[in-house]
Amino acid sequence: MKIAPRQLLFLLACLTPLLKLILMPAQLAADTGNDLLLSALLLLAAESAAVFAAVLLTKRGLSLFALVERSFGRAAAAAVCTLLAIFFLFAAYIPLFEQKLMVQSVFYDTLPSDLLFAPFFLLSAYFCLKPIGCFGRIFDLLGPLAILSFFFLLLFSVGEADFLSLAPVGVTGAGSILSAALHTAAWAFDGALVLALLGRIEYRKGLAWKAALAHLAGGAAVLLFLAVFYGIFQDIAPVQFFAFAKTAKYFPAIRLLGRVDYLFIYALALAMVFASLLPMLSAAEMLKQTFGESKPRALLYSLLLNGAMAAVSSALVFAFPAAERFLTRTLFWLFPLFGMLLPALLLLLRPQAAKGRRP
Repeated sequence: MKIAPRQLLFLLACLTPLLKLILMPAQLAADTGNDLLLSALLLLAAESAAVFAAVLLTKRGLSLFALVERSFGRAAAAAVCTLLAIFFLFAAYIPLFEQKLMVQSVFYDTLPSDLLFAPFFLLSAYFCLKPIGCFGRIFDLLGPLAILSFFFLLLFSVGEADFLSLAPVGVTGAGSILSAALHTAAWAFDGALVLALLGRIEYRKGLAWKAALAHLAGGAAVLLFLAVFYGIFQDIAPVQFFAFAKTAKYFPAIRLLGRVDYLFIYALALAMVFASLLPMLSAAEMLKQTFGESKPRALLYSLLLNGAMAAVSSALVFAFPAAERFLTRTLFWLFPLFGMLLPALLLLLRPQAAKGRRP
């Protein structure tokens, strides 16, 4: 089953940007203050270029494993795909824990049991069993839902923002702006996600440009949210986590109608749940390409990946700030390496003719 171009565009424009709305705004505000838009712009531009390179690879009609195998052999292909699977496990950590913390903070008045989050791993385990090409229909459903929910939340919020708080531009300095972009690279791995879809995308002429523009459109929505976010919270922005669920509550009509914004918060959170699973699904896909995708093996991969993440969730239940800081400050280089540099390097490959290898 192939992912249609329309479904890929929904993924890049509507779903992957959602991962940048939970903790990343507060992180940027802490690092660069009112210059958070410049750091985000650098990051999103580089990520869109990586998406362009990755989608351009779909023109060859090969999976990532086959692409590397035809250039360097089976051992090299297995090594690259295995390393990418491990990278996706690292990339999955922050999105999954963001979801857990968001559910606990936004939807509950008191701290719920950790067992409440167990169904999330069951859902992840089930999805990891499925071929990644099957999720195109989900992109079709969640894409418009994300657009509608984001539009109304932004509509409720934009009137309360003081955009003059974003001036003067560049006051924190180029070094601080670049440093903040690097430290938020843990939320920028869309190029790597597209690599997991190679061989599963129905390529059409001009798709790479359309995908890059769709990703830029999603990035523009993120930038607009960041502007509204900082315009509302300003000096206290660095401690305003899960801000997408907070900005609309200052809308004057909320006092009369009640928290109608929760309808759109819940809808957006539903789309975020699937978006946060994308790294886990991609890790499972890499293992399937490398070691085979029979049903027993797919079950084994799913249990291993989700068991490992559940174990980490339990072990680091009170240590998320330290773990996040380790990923964003120490291992930040992993994300540009796999999410941006790898797609560009793969464009340089010139695969030899197939010799009975897997597609």
